[in-house]
Amino acid sequence: MNILVLGSGQLARMMSLSATHLDLHVLAYDVANKQIINPVTGQIHELSLTEAIAQSCAITAEFEHIPADVLALCSASGKFYPGAEAIATGGDRAKEKALLDTASVRCAPYKLITEKQHFLDAITELAMPMVVKTCQAGYDGKGQWRVKSLDDVDVIWAEMAEFLAAGSELTPHSIIAEKMIPFDREVSIIGVRDRNGQCKIYPLTENQHTNGVLTLSIAGKEKGAIQQQAERAFNAIATCLDYVGVLAIEFFDVQGELLVNEIAPRVHNSGHWTQQGCHTSQFENHMRAVAGLPLGSTELLRPTAMINVLGQHQIPQAVLSVSDVTSHWYAKEAKAGRKMGHINVSASSLHSLGEKLGELADILPEESFPGVLATGQQLILN
Repeated sequence: MNILVLGSGQLARMMSLSATHLDLHVLAYDVANKQIINPVTGQIHELSLTEAIAQSCAITAEFEHIPADVLALCSASGKFYPGAEAIATGGDRAKEKALLDTASVRCAPYKLITEKQHFLDAITELAMPMVVKTCQAGYDGKGQWRVKSLDDVDVIWAEMAEFLAAGSELTPHSIIAEKMIPFDREVSIIGVRDRNGQCKIYPLTENQHTNGVLTLSIAGKEKGAIQQQAERAFNAIATCLDYVGVLAIEFFDVQGELLVNEIAPRVHNSGHWTQQGCHTSQFENHMRAVAGLPLGSTELLRPTAMINVLGQHQIPQAVLSVSDVTSHWYAKEAKAGRKMGHINVSASSLHSLGEKLGELADILPEESFPGVLATGQQLILN
């Protein structure tokens, strides 16, 4: 069975690697170069997008910002999962907020901005400090501003106005202002829904970010009510979208109450730990769902941490000297802040996981791998 992935980055690569033993054959469409390639080897296939669609039994995506003509062509085939609405919603915060309202899933109070008066109204209604985000084209902390005082307004509005003006009648730009909510931590839920509407959900993941980019995730800490709260949100959103595939939802944990930060209609960085922490990874389960195969287990096998590798030219080989560590490299050109790979480490208990993170902290410098030592110490103490 042939599967076509829109996008040819590391997520397409990992989906392809996870699908081989299922007898699924994956090709990717490089949206920038408009080429069909093997996402693992980089081999270019002399196929047009139309030909690749015709030869595929299912089509999916590794990112949200897909050109409208490509999305329309794939949707018209009747083979595209999770569906055009889900992709469009994940790529536009205004549509995302409307979805959350429809699904009755809580998020921070917000106001849509398309002109300066809306910005001034938001300051009055939501108060400061306030976070402002572009509805389109924002990711990994990009396209965001913090409004802390009236002195910030003119400078920030000038940048916002430039973004709004860059939109067109066909693809208008908008901005969301959100009340800045003090939160205890950031968590995410990864789940998968098949073509028949059956859902399976992974354990809640605790995430740490540095400068808006995920640096470390821990799975295996959560139980009870907060997991159930996240699962209810997943089921409501997935049902509203008639979703097929893996869906990620990021939350702010505010004293045990979860507020959605954003959703991602695809496999997600905070779910990379599932490669070693579960019997069936998020990548394999996404491939199973879009191909119409039965879903695999999402139960936690053992506590697992994922460490992002950002901007490095390689992963130190010495990490492999720590037991139950797996290195994942994406084979990309190194650039500052770019996701180059990740490291998964598992253990029989959270205490043992903390000890292993401590060992890794001796190998991975804090300035490039923030939070590894502190998280390890916290797990040992708890």
